[in-house]
Formats: sequence, C-alpha cells, structure tokens
Amino acid sequence: MSHYSIELMVKEHSEIERMLFVIRRICLKLMDGGEVPVSDLREIIDFVRNYADKHHHGKEEKFLFPLMVEKMGRIADNLVTHGMLVEHDLGRGDILCLENALREYEEKQSPELKLDILSYAMAYAHLLQLHVEKENSVVYPFAERQLSEEDLCTVDEKSRAFEEEQEKLGVQERFLSLLDRMEERYGILKKD
Repeated sequence: MSHYSIELMVKEHSEIERMLFVIRRICLKLMDGGEVPVSDLREIIDFVRNYADKHHHGKEEKFLFPLMVEKMGRIADNLVTHGMLVEHDLGRGDILCLENALREYEEKQSPELKLDILSYAMAYAHLLQLHVEKENSVVYPFAERQLSEEDLCTVDEKSRAFEEEQEKLGVQERFLSLLDRMEERYGILKKD
C-alpha cells in the first residue's frame, strides 16, 4: 500500500534533485571562468534552508524518524540518528560554509573564495544526491515494511496537516516557482 507521506517525501526529493542539478550547472559555469552568481546562490541557499531542510527534512525529523526510532528500536536508531540526521547536519554545515564564502567573496573577490564557493556548493549537491538515494531506496521502504499501518497513517495525517498549513503560507508555491525560474535561467529542460 502506498502512503501519502512517503509519496510526498519522494516527490519533494525529485524537486530537491532538480535544484541540485542547478547547483551543478552553476559550478560548471564557475569552472569555465564564469562570474559567481551571488544573488542566485543566495536564493538557492534560501531554497535549501527553507524548502529542502525546514519543509522537507522537517517532516522527516518531526513525524517519520522519531516514530521509526520509537517503534523499531536500535536498527532504526542507527539508521536514523547515526545516518540520516548526521547527513542533514552535514548538509547544513556545507550551506553555512557556502554562505560565509559568498559573504567574503562580496567583500573581496579572489580565486580562493571562488574555489570555496564551488567546493561547498558541490559538497552539498553531492552529499544530498547520495542522501536522497539512500532515503528513497532504503529508509522509506524500510519504514513502510516495519511500521504498522496505524503508525504510517499517523505520519500521513501529520504530514497532510503540515502541508496544508504550509500551502496557506505559500511555501510550496514560492519555492517551486523559484526552482522553475532557476532551471529556466540556467537552461535546464524539465522532464515530463
């Protein structure tokens, strides 16, 4: 049986992966000698922090992961606490370093800071790509196999309520339209 919350998180992963592709495209342009698109990177940081992290990881960290640890014990604790949550924090660290490098670059442009920007952006993109693959192929299927139908319905209900609340605030519309603009700006064709 398919569950709303899992389907939603997988869908959000595909949206996050689209932004990771934008990041890669920007990094390729930097490698080819392009200028640092500071304002675009700031918007991407906003997307990462408020859509990928707060919106998407928020559902995992508030609804799914705690229930997995509570109901599934040590194996879930290892997978979630020592795996997925560590990777969430590593991603946050990459984004903070990227933001700091951007701020320094605005004050004093240098090849070293351009390299830092490229490095932290790619570190984040690489980490998140692997993270998404693990969650889609291991974590979510494991949760669906091991959690009871009642537990999964609870996660669905909480996720649905959260989504509706966020929709009223315009969160999804804001960040998905930003994603569309970035793909258009960097010449990325959408897959239908």
